[in-house]
Amino acid sequence: MTDPFADIRPYRDEEVPAVLARLTHDPELLDALASLRLGWLARLAPALCRPLVRHYLGRQLRGVSDVHGMQMVVKAYMDRMIEDTTGGFSVSGLDQLDPARPYLFMSNHRDIAMDPAFTNYALHRGGHQTIRIAIGDNLLTKPWVSDLMRLNKSFIVKRSVSGPRELLAASRNLSAYIRHSLLEERAPVWIAQREGRAKNGIDRTEPAVIKMLAMSRDKQQASFAEHISELAIVPVAISYELDPCDALKAKELHQLASTGSYQKAAQEDVASIGRGIAGQKGRVHVSFGRPLTGDYADADAVAAAVDDQIVAEYCLHPSNIHAYRMLHGEDAPLPESLYREQGDCSASAFRARIEAMPEAHRPYALAIYANAVVSKLARLGKTPAPC
Repeated sequence: MTDPFADIRPYRDEEVPAVLARLTHDPELLDALASLRLGWLARLAPALCRPLVRHYLGRQLRGVSDVHGMQMVVKAYMDRMIEDTTGGFSVSGLDQLDPARPYLFMSNHRDIAMDPAFTNYALHRGGHQTIRIAIGDNLLTKPWVSDLMRLNKSFIVKRSVSGPRELLAASRNLSAYIRHSLLEERAPVWIAQREGRAKNGIDRTEPAVIKMLAMSRDKQQASFAEHISELAIVPVAISYELDPCDALKAKELHQLASTGSYQKAAQEDVASIGRGIAGQKGRVHVSFGRPLTGDYADADAVAAAVDDQIVAEYCLHPSNIHAYRMLHGEDAPLPESLYREQGDCSASAFRARIEAMPEAHRPYALAIYANAVVSKLARLGKTPAPC
């Protein structure tokens, strides 16, 4: 029988050896790794560097024969990244979830690669099964990038299809795959609450994401609310004390506000991924909510329920408070109950970080941090306007 999900699903265990053999002989991947590891030497003598990188890659992947083995390689890099680029990693709410149940984890979206990576790391550390991760095909600029992602349980969201009919077919297939993963293969799934990052710091679920999930509903068997309950959507709030991409986001937001448009540079998303991984993040917290079980009438109601949990569970850092006061004044009302996490970045260090940016960009950079506070205050009925 043909596999209706063959072109989007993650690789299976039996496919791993062939994919790894292909990757270790991919000249573009070898050149990319050589550039990363060997710098100027790779540019001067790429043909000389490729065998060295192939040997290095073979050592890293020695003994890997299945998806779990590949994920253990990734975990070693995650351990090192957390040690080198964060001031600490913490988790809440996971103890309220059943490790044996496959959930659809729907998180806020602040960083392209690290949001699902930190969610996955928290689940693995907490004794839960690792997730299948939704990733847009706009990020898979090279075949080897797609191979690496699919080896790490990523599945592809086709955003670059042309024409409404093709987009509808791709959305239906994606919805069917997510449902198949959860209910047939009993595999948990991660998806962002929106397409694209919340660059202004306002976490809001796009109802279109919920509508896509509803496409797999059997209307003869389940109501809309029953289908949502069956998917077991768990909102997840990820918070970073520092955003490695804050200056880039502020520049984009300023340009959008000034000119009404922003033209993304070639490979800009790839650069953002690299900065998000390697940049200093301060403390990082992942907060897991509770599965949605309400009698929801439509996608808007589900989106509102996801938003409510994400805003409620979002862990504020001192950087959020510093930014809020810089925008709204030192005496701006701030209930003590909103302050939840100690931090590594002092008020003076945070101010210096912001003041290192062009003056016109600073209000947008501050808003990236301050709007988390604004959203929490709005939930309590005490809100200044979002920045």
